[in-house]
Amino acid sequence: MKKLISIVIPTYNEEVNIAELCKQIEFHMNNNNFNYNYELILIDNCSTDSTQKIIRDLCLKNKKIKAIFNIRNFGYIRSPYYGILQAQGDAVLHITADFQDPPELIPQLIKKWESGSKVVFLKRTSSSENFMIELIKKFFYYFINLISEIKLQNNVTGSGIFDKTIIFKLKKFNDPYPYFRGLVLETIDKVDTLEFHQPRRKHGVSKSNFYILFDYAIMGIIKHSKLPLRIVTIIGLISSFLALLVGIFFLFYKFFYWDSFQFGLAPLVIGLFFGVSILIFMLGIIGEYIGHILTQVRNQPLVFEKERINFD
Repeated sequence: MKKLISIVIPTYNEEVNIAELCKQIEFHMNNNNFNYNYELILIDNCSTDSTQKIIRDLCLKNKKIKAIFNIRNFGYIRSPYYGILQAQGDAVLHITADFQDPPELIPQLIKKWESGSKVVFLKRTSSSENFMIELIKKFFYYFINLISEIKLQNNVTGSGIFDKTIIFKLKKFNDPYPYFRGLVLETIDKVDTLEFHQPRRKHGVSKSNFYILFDYAIMGIIKHSKLPLRIVTIIGLISSFLALLVGIFFLFYKFFYWDSFQFGLAPLVIGLFFGVSILIFMLGIIGEYIGHILTQVRNQPLVFEKERINFD
């Protein structure tokens, strides 16, 4: 019996990309002498364009193409992860729908898996994307590896190929808002990478904005490091100690120079705003941790499905 390769692609308003992408994937799977069956799982996050109609047509023409339609948009983190967990293949291959993970890399990923690699991430060596965005991403990887208990691979996209043993382990995590790359590294001590140049998005507009990138960065930090909380505690202790020293200094200074010492308003205002800004920053960090704890405690499903197509 032939082994099964599952290819998972999340979609949201990808009407200009999805048909061509499926065609290219079918070409690569049928023209590389692979002795595998394959399934192509498209999980759509409640697209508002004609993406779902195109997916339905694709499913009618090719029973290897399967579809999951969510009842609403569950975001760029939960929906792709849920799709990966639905795959039944001996290996699960995950790429994006915008051609920034080039489909011609699929044969190379499969060959690396055949050679014994349990996890192979796609890794950008260069990119045609905005220079500032790339610079921010590099800083993020440097910072998170500096503070994280788990060392993440630099410039990996989260796309790649994963052995079924890794998927089985991921299913044991009960995480309603998972940081996928971090969870994968929890399950294995060694991962491989496939380096590539990341092209620009082929058609349409990127769904990634500053908020999404910031949210992903914060989640990666919070999920895999307690150091920010330790820093907050240390800053609180140091600032309290300094405030005590300053208070004692001015108290004695006033005693010894009662008539000549005049404490102006400016130092009070500056000190007040500085202290409040530190306090707000600390509350923000603590609030992020509390927010993720709330998400975890609610234990809600990753997504709610509206419909499935071609799943036996």
